[in-house]
Amino acid sequence: MAKSKYSEYLVRLKCAECGRVNYYTRKNKKRVEGKLQLKKFCPNPKCRKHRAHKEIKK
Repeated sequence: MAKSKYSEYLVRLKCAECGRVNYYTRKNKKRVEGKLQLKKFCPNPKCRKHRAHKEIKK
C-alpha cells in the first residue's frame, strides 16, 4: 500500500489553558524547526476564547 506523504507532517494542537486537543494541522518540517504555537479559538465550554494552542505528538 502507498503511504500518504502528509501523514508524517500531521500534528495536533492542544489548548494551553484547558489541555483539550481541538485542532489538527500540517507542518513543514523544512521551514519550521521548533514546535508550532498558534492562537486559535477553544470551543471547550470552560474556555470559549482565543487561546494559545501548542503542538503535541500525534
